[in-house]
Amino acid sequence: MSIKWLELVTGPLEQKKGYRRQKRRIEALPEPYRASAKAFQRYFLYYAGLVDGDSVLTMLEDFADLWERAAADGTPVRAIVGDDPVGFAETFCQSYTGTHWIDKERARLTRAVEDTEQGHQP
Repeated sequence: MSIKWLELVTGPLEQKKGYRRQKRRIEALPEPYRASAKAFQRYFLYYAGLVDGDSVLTMLEDFADLWERAAADGTPVRAIVGDDPVGFAETFCQSYTGTHWIDKERARLTRAVEDTEQGHQP
């Protein structure tokens, strides 16, 4: 099977390697950093809605850097995320731009309205 064909179906292999690498970094953290970071990562993948692999990877690598520094310095988890972990997570995600899944739907909705204005059925 051709690698180009496989990447067309599954996405770039380098991104997958990078994703696995940052996951290992999180797994290597001591507790309570590991459990907290894993919970945030799960939330990021639902909330961020990024479909651009490079943006996702950059976000997750920056996040791993943050937690590794915190663990090395002994910074308490609450000192990182504050009193509102959801607010922290959402603000962190909003710092990363890229293509979001909703962008495709926004474009589809806009085209549908434009088509109806021109007398076409969507």
